Amino acid sequence: MNICKPFIERPVMTTLVMIAMLLFGILGYKKLSVSDLPNVDFPTIQVSASLPGASPETMANSIATPLERQFSTIAGIDSMTSSSTLGKVSITLQFSLERDIDKAASDVSAAISVASRQLPRDMPSQPTYKKVNPAESPILYLALSSTTLPLSEVNTYGETFLAQRISTISGVAQVDVYGSQKYAVRIELDPNLLAARNISIEEVSEAISHSSVNLPTGSITGAAQSFLIQAQGQLLDANAYRNLIVAYRNGAPIRLQEFANVYDSVENTKAASWFNNKRAIILAIQRQPGSNTIAVVDHIKMILPQFELELPKGVKLETVYDRSISIRNSVNEVKFTLIIAALLVVLVIFVFLRSIRITLIPSLALPLSLFGTFALMYYLDYSLNNLTLLSLTLVVGFVIDDAIVMLENIVRHWERGQSPFQAAMSGSKEVGFTIVSMTISLAAVFIPVLFMGGIIGRLFHEFSVTICIAILFSGIVSLTLTPMLCARLLPDKHKQLDLPWMMWSEDVFRAMSAWYEKTLKLALSHHKFIFGMFVVTFVLTIVLYAMTPKGFLPSEDTGQLFAFTETDPSTSFTAMSSIQQKVADIVSKHPDISGVVSSVGAGGASGASNSGRLFIRLKPEHERTMSADEIIYALRPELAKIPGIHIYLQNTPSIRVGGQSSKSPYQFTLQDGNIAELNYWAEVLRHKIAALPSITDVTSDLQFTGPQVQLQIDRDKAAALGITVEQLEGTLYSAFGGKQVGTMYTPIDTYKVMMELKPEYQNDQNALSKLYMRSSNGSLVPLAAIAALKQGTGPSSVAHQGQLPSVTISFALKPGVSLGQAVDEIEALKTTLQLPKTLTTNFQGTAQAFKSSLQGFGWLLLIAIIVVYLVLGILYESFIHPLTILSGLPSAGVGALIMLLIFGYDLNLYSFIGIIMLIGIVKKNAIMMVDFALNEKRKKNISSYEAIYQACMVRFRPIMMTTMAAVMGTLPIALAFGAGAEARRPLGLAVVGGLVLSQLLTLYITPVIYLYFERLTRSTKN
Repeated sequence: MNICKPFIERPVMTTLVMIAMLLFGILGYKKLSVSDLPNVDFPTIQVSASLPGASPETMANSIATPLERQFSTIAGIDSMTSSSTLGKVSITLQFSLERDIDKAASDVSAAISVASRQLPRDMPSQPTYKKVNPAESPILYLALSSTTLPLSEVNTYGETFLAQRISTISGVAQVDVYGSQKYAVRIELDPNLLAARNISIEEVSEAISHSSVNLPTGSITGAAQSFLIQAQGQLLDANAYRNLIVAYRNGAPIRLQEFANVYDSVENTKAASWFNNKRAIILAIQRQPGSNTIAVVDHIKMILPQFELELPKGVKLETVYDRSISIRNSVNEVKFTLIIAALLVVLVIFVFLRSIRITLIPSLALPLSLFGTFALMYYLDYSLNNLTLLSLTLVVGFVIDDAIVMLENIVRHWERGQSPFQAAMSGSKEVGFTIVSMTISLAAVFIPVLFMGGIIGRLFHEFSVTICIAILFSGIVSLTLTPMLCARLLPDKHKQLDLPWMMWSEDVFRAMSAWYEKTLKLALSHHKFIFGMFVVTFVLTIVLYAMTPKGFLPSEDTGQLFAFTETDPSTSFTAMSSIQQKVADIVSKHPDISGVVSSVGAGGASGASNSGRLFIRLKPEHERTMSADEIIYALRPELAKIPGIHIYLQNTPSIRVGGQSSKSPYQFTLQDGNIAELNYWAEVLRHKIAALPSITDVTSDLQFTGPQVQLQIDRDKAAALGITVEQLEGTLYSAFGGKQVGTMYTPIDTYKVMMELKPEYQNDQNALSKLYMRSSNGSLVPLAAIAALKQGTGPSSVAHQGQLPSVTISFALKPGVSLGQAVDEIEALKTTLQLPKTLTTNFQGTAQAFKSSLQGFGWLLLIAIIVVYLVLGILYESFIHPLTILSGLPSAGVGALIMLLIFGYDLNLYSFIGIIMLIGIVKKNAIMMVDFALNEKRKKNISSYEAIYQACMVRFRPIMMTTMAAVMGTLPIALAFGAGAEARRPLGLAVVGGLVLSQLLTLYITPVIYLYFERLTRSTKN
């Protein structure tokens, strides 16, 4: 049976089917969205709550714990982490990949409503949630600055106008405002003047809150007309508040300005941001998990021109960083690589066939297979991303293989004197089943990848399906269009070579064929040596696999760097700002850096007043002399010279695994119900890990160096004097917590009235003795009368994982160190220290995903081999010869691993997928030999030796053509440059190395293994 016969006999039908495939493919290609990677985002929701002035322990116990207890009842939560700092709680809920983020958000909202009954009554607002992964980097940074207007006015344009517009765009999770300078009226009290006027702080707070209100006042309705009642109940600036009467003493009014400084200011005076050393308001836009970065950025950019027209002349809007640019550059680089690979593959065919007309026949399989794949990609809602385009680049050398095999076999019959039509019929009949076997078995390699779970399965799902679709389309084209074109386009007679390069090319191939014939006979006569070589490659594969460093995701250069900065918790905001500026100055002087955004202080970019962040924009890659990682290595020693600050530089990964943000890229977490034991071992492990030779930038989220003033309340004395504990803590909050005592409502926004002590008293713990409270009998009672002061230290933050207290140690890798090496060293350290059984330790984020993937790599490889064996066994109705076909795999593995070691790459996800692909590629050569040998032996009743010998010689040309095409198709990936090249290069090197070595060895190992199995079959039958 010849499955190609109907298509050869009906050229119009075949042509129209191919045209339809091409047209639908072009339409699909134009509608495909562009992205950096497939959607690999875990549905993640961040819950935030605030209670200004509350300590980290108070936030953890009274807010985080009730919320966590309620969240734990929600189905599908993979991880729940929380961080409690001064006045703030942030809880990150990461759900399983299968959960819909909108339904998860509804569950979170319901849980917050239930838990709100257990939360403190004096919280200024209920907890809020956003569909955002806080560990993800913003996709767009915008800076607003002005040399003429105050920052509070610039902030209004940025935070009130622009940020709100951007927040309504689909796919935007939140807009963080770094260095926010929102307008507020600040009231700074002098406790000495208050005491002299016999006024308590709580009386001031109550008077202010009652003096400025915006309440409904109703209307007057008459017989013929109605009137709205409008009362001027609000005070809208500092000048109006200065004359506010707080109390009467001896019949005389006491005004606010008599004992307080009242002035127009901003809500947070301990936060600031700079862009290129100029004060600015920074907007950092984060996308929702699952949304398309390029689509979101494009929508934001559409509204910016109109917004710029609305800005005053003195306000400047700048785009600091645009993540979509590097994504587009990376995708364009892969597209260019795809085109180069296609041209190289066509060139290989032309060199072997030496005819433009004949070269055109298999070359058409390439665009038709690719555009057919585009059509199905659109139907499956895939995107044009680095991985799908990479998969198409990889298959460029393989989708044409089937057409080459078909063409070469038809040409062989045509060169023997048959007419083009006869050659097409007889040649296609011979190799039809071979092509089916090659196509199905190659596609079957990726079936196990489709069943992988977690982030790895999601990451490579589109990659695998795209490859399978392209391979199946190539098989269809090779069985339909290729033989039909051969029957119509081949000349009636075979022309002799007339051009010198053609004659030279033919001479070279004949010399190669003669050399192979000679060495093949030698190999078959010394089959024991060849079999020994096979055993050596098998053992060497295992040894090299153990030797090769293991990694997870290769570091990519996305044109940005990130840095956390941290000083001692006792550092003031002013001192922190000064040190931060020194860091920014050093960073900005690096010749490969084009912009620096620097932020310090609580709120927005940071969680504490002693911490800060740097966002570093790099110059375009072609203008730089260093890569992103090299810039980090160059900056570290320079920044280490600045005293009193720790700087943790990171090359922001394209994929962020986990929802926990840390100062270094990899996390190791400890959990224990016994907090004292947890804190002790956390410090021990932090110091031990920092001493490991492969690790740098070790830090911990446990910091017990924060100075505290602890009040020991004499409850009996307080009760006797008529002072409640609630009243005492309220007084402290009003004095030192930056309490909001009023709200100003305007048509644009609402603004706060903030109250606290004057700065000189906030910096002095002795000011506590100057605070007075009104007792139940009307007299003022000093705080010192009912409370004793004691100095101590406490945590700057409290972290939970699940519902247990936790400490996370984060770390980075030294240059040239693989993640696998660092993980092994930490695991060995755990064993050496003999940690208590109550202490639970585990890796988080990328390190955890690496450990999981490392365990699954071996099984995935084994399952892929088993699946291919099953498919080949079914196709050939044999238990033995699928093993013959797979005998070239060890040599491919050796070649891939040696190539990675030579070029200094670790075995990561990308290179491992290249090895999986080698399983499908290498066996194609063996299929061509074994299939021909079995057919020849069956038809001509010749010996096994003669059958495999003829198969090797007849299939030598198509094997060389397909292998050279595959190598040339993969070579542009192995030599990749430009955006995203760091990720693609290990995959290309693994495939090229495996192809080259397996090509050299399979030509000899496969025929020897075939003969061994044939002897085994005969002896079994006997």
